[in-house]
Order: sequence, then C-alpha cells, then structure tokens
Amino acid sequence: MSWIVARRRFNVQSCVVQSASHMRALAILLGVSFACAAQTQPDLIAGKRLFQTHCAVCHGPQGDGGKGTNLAQPHLPRAADDQALASIITFGIPGTEMPRTRMTPQQLVNVMAYIRSLGALPAEPLHGNLRRGEQIYRGKGNCAQCHALHGRGGTLGPELTDIGLRRGPGYLRESLTDPEAAIPDSFTSYQKITLLPDNFLQVRVVTRDGRSYTGARVNEDAFSIQIRDAAGHVDSFFKEELQELHKDWGKSPMPSYREVLSAIELEDVVAYLASLRGGR
Repeated sequence: MSWIVARRRFNVQSCVVQSASHMRALAILLGVSFACAAQTQPDLIAGKRLFQTHCAVCHGPQGDGGKGTNLAQPHLPRAADDQALASIITFGIPGTEMPRTRMTPQQLVNVMAYIRSLGALPAEPLHGNLRRGEQIYRGKGNCAQCHALHGRGGTLGPELTDIGLRRGPGYLRESLTDPEAAIPDSFTSYQKITLLPDNFLQVRVVTRDGRSYTGARVNEDAFSIQIRDAAGHVDSFFKEELQELHKDWGKSPMPSYREVLSAIELEDVVAYLASLRGGR
C-alpha cells in the first residue's frame, strides 16, 4: 500500500513538473518565434484588423476600455515590455476576463504594434472637476455604500481603487447612466473565470417561512446558493429550503444617475473615477 501511495505521489509530482516544463518550453518557443518575427516590419493596418476582431469587443474599438482594460495609455501596468505583452496575448491572464489567443508570430507582432500605437494617441479629454466628483461620490451619489476604495466601503459592487487604469472615461460614463449595459443578460455569456461586472447576477430568494432576501450571487452549486446583500452580509441557503429562487439576469442594483445628477455633475464623477489609479 505504501508503495502505491508513493507511486501516486510520484505521478502527481511528475505531472506538475511536466506541466511546468511544458509552460516554460512554450514561453521559450514564444520568445524565439517573437524575436524572429520582430525583425520584420510590423503591419499596423493588419494589426488593427486583428485588434478589431479579437480585442475590441472587450477593450473598446479605440482600446480605451470596456469590459477589458484601457489599452490607450503609454504604460500598461501588466505589460511593461513587449515580451510581457506577447505572453499576455498568447496565454491570457488566469482568473480574469483575458483569454488565450491563437496567433502566428507575425500576427502577434502586428497586433502588439497596434496596441502600442494606441498609447501614443491623445487621451479622451475630461471636462469634469475631480475634486467636486469626489464630493459627489462620497455624498450625493452615495457610491461608497456599494463600492470600496483601498478596501474601505461596500462590497456589493466592484472595487474601484484602480478603476481609472482599467476603464476609460466612455465606459465609466455609460456605467453611471446605464449600469446594466455590461451585465450579462443570460447564462450563455456567463464564464466561471471572469470577474465583475461580467459575472454579476442579482438573486432574489424567498424561504419556506416567508423571509425574502435580495443580493448578488457569491457562489452556487446544485444544492446551495450564497448571496451578499447591500450591507455586505453573506447568507447561505439550501435550495430545498427555498420557496422561490429568482435569477435576475441583466439586472443591477446600481441605480442610473442619468436623472439624479446633472450633466456637469456626471462629468465631475467621471473625472474623479478616471483619476483612481491605485495610489493613495
């Protein structure tokens, strides 16, 4: 029996080592292929076509952010050099919206050149006052009830500490006026590995004794479901104990500020959110 256990451990370790070796080999191969392709002149027109096909749906047609990170900036936080950018495009970023992408080395060089060119474009002008925007965020907008900055605030909505790096002004503006625009409206767009807002699902449950709960789904399996309410409390329920279970696809608890804030106030909040880049 001890020999069987040892053999199983050896097999597991071997698989881990082989997997790590395989990834290193792929990275080396990518580096060699990229280096060879980089010696040729990038084709920006071809790179733009590739970007529109593979990237624009998440990063926006101009690369200024959407569901994906804002790429229209001189320095990309996760891709300080071309090798890092090539790795991200090829292998994706585990645990995020960024998937793997299959491209030839020349296609990779082309799309990278186009992405780098986006950082040279003038940024979208911000017409608001970020100081006034901060006051609205903390006061009239009551944003901290659901959103956190540096770990302080609500937990129902996504963390906003570095939202200015991840989203462009256009996306931020739309999120304020049409907060349900980026929420998936059916299970077909749900992915286990993606983060808010892509996987946000508002849930309403009624227990057999008549108690009602509404919140964001935290986790779910065949037998139970966990939801977080606006106050940040997490409740867990066995499905067999529920009288009703409603999944409100495409719905968001965040209100639209279209009628709450004036056009000037909206621009102020956008300016403030765009200034949030992870620093204190």
